[in-house]
Parts: sequence; C-alpha cells; structure tokens
Amino acid sequence: MVKQLLKADPAEKLDSKHLSDLQKTVSLALIALWVSGVAIVSLDASIKGWGYFANPKLQSKIAIVCLLTLNGFALHKYVLPLMQKAGSLLKLSFSQRMFAIFTGAVSGVSWFYAAMLGIGRPLNWKYSLFEILAAYPVLIVGGFVSMAMLTAWSQYKASGESRAFQGTMMVGAH
Repeated sequence: MVKQLLKADPAEKLDSKHLSDLQKTVSLALIALWVSGVAIVSLDASIKGWGYFANPKLQSKIAIVCLLTLNGFALHKYVLPLMQKAGSLLKLSFSQRMFAIFTGAVSGVSWFYAAMLGIGRPLNWKYSLFEILAAYPVLIVGGFVSMAMLTAWSQYKASGESRAFQGTMMVGAH
C-alpha cells in the first residue's frame, strides 16, 4: 500500500488476492500468537504461581495482545472489505481513510511492541506498567500522522494540484 501511495497513481488498484491473503495471514498469526502465548504463560504460571501475573511486563503484553486482537476484528470486519471495494486507500471517504490509517497504525505498532516485549527479558519486574507502555501511544500517533501525511501527499500529487498551481502562477504573471 505504501508503494502505491508513493506512486500516487489513483488508477492503480490494490490486488484483491493480496488483501485476501493478508487477511488470512493476519488471522493465522493472531491465532498462533494466542496459542503460543497462552501455552507459555500457563507453563510459567504453573511453575511460579499466581504472583507471576503481577509482572508489569506480562500485563503489558496481555493488554497489547488484547488490543491487537480487537483491532484485528475491526480491520477484518470494516477496513479490508472497504479497501477491496474501493480498490485504493485514496478512493475511500475521508473518515473511512482516517479509520483505515488509524487501525493500520495500531496494528503495525502493536505487532512491533508485542514482539519487543516478548524478547525484552530485562524489563521483567524492572519498570511499572505505565513506564513500559509510555511509548506505545506515542508510536501509534507517530504512525498515524506519518501515514496520514503520506496519504495527503499522494492524493495531492494524484489530483494534479501541483500542475494546476503552476498554471495559475503563470497566468498571474502575465
């Protein structure tokens, strides 16, 4: 999608098969994430007891995976069908586009954050839940703003506004 936005070609449609494959891949990845997560947490909790769940890093991972799952439902139920119908992010209405960009930013950041928490053993018991999650909303806002700006630029470029602007400047100069 980013490649399509960089090209700024409104006639280029997203590959419907790619979106369908993406939907299946994300669904399988979420299932694998839940199955492996529940198995690992169950094993650790059986060894370490209920106090294991007081670990702020574990609480962060559980919260992010739950948000990722809810966001996945929104992507599958609303965003991907809209994208398949429209054929391009640029062809969505403004509110639909902003929703798609937001859910995309939440998805990307959540997968990244969950992976980082998964490998971040030094975070165990060292930081509070607030400290561990402090960067999460900042990264979501950053991802959203970046994609919104890229989309606005792509739409501007695709509409030919830059050429129209140059034309009016030349007319005004005569």
